[in-house]
Amino acid sequence: MTQSKKIGILLSGRGSNFEAIANAIQAGRLDAEIAIVISNRADAPGLEIARKRGLNAKLIPSKGRTREEHDAEVIAALKDAQVDLVCLAGYMRLLSPEFVRAFPHRILNIHPSLLPAFPGLDAQKQAVEYGVKVSGCTVHFVDEHLDHGPIVLQKTVPVLEGDDEHSLSARILEQEHIAYSEAIQLVLSGAVEVQERKAVRKKNLAEGK
Repeated sequence: MTQSKKIGILLSGRGSNFEAIANAIQAGRLDAEIAIVISNRADAPGLEIARKRGLNAKLIPSKGRTREEHDAEVIAALKDAQVDLVCLAGYMRLLSPEFVRAFPHRILNIHPSLLPAFPGLDAQKQAVEYGVKVSGCTVHFVDEHLDHGPIVLQKTVPVLEGDDEHSLSARILEQEHIAYSEAIQLVLSGAVEVQERKAVRKKNLAEGK
């Protein structure tokens, strides 16, 4: 029996996407092991949830430290845990170029819009204000630019009449919880490879042949 690949989770807040990943592993929908959960904030609810689940949960405070100093400690902790993939789950910090280079094409992020539309903060609010008819979420590899790396998977959500940022956010979040585990499974199984700007699915693996 082959050993499950190890993932590291970085979070700064409630960690609902982290919980969805943990639940997918528990239910057998995702063949992976959460080797470490790291937060830069002591008050992050996701950190306490990780502890209650009996996971390796680590606080690495970022306040009052340089980005390089903080990132170096996070990189060391992830490498010590021997992670195969790093997953950002509401991690409210831009990663340094050194961080990205430490895990080439091995860092995933999920964003609540159909990238490249509406990168950055308040994506759902932007979608409502622009009057788009369809929004959704994007799982992508992280590169040195904000919400920019090759797209692994997207799920669409209709923007309804009368939607505000909160109602749209709630429906997008439901799809995020599904999409992230699906994308992680694709990446860990080797069904996706990065070719220049794109993350391309290998047909024989993606189709289970």
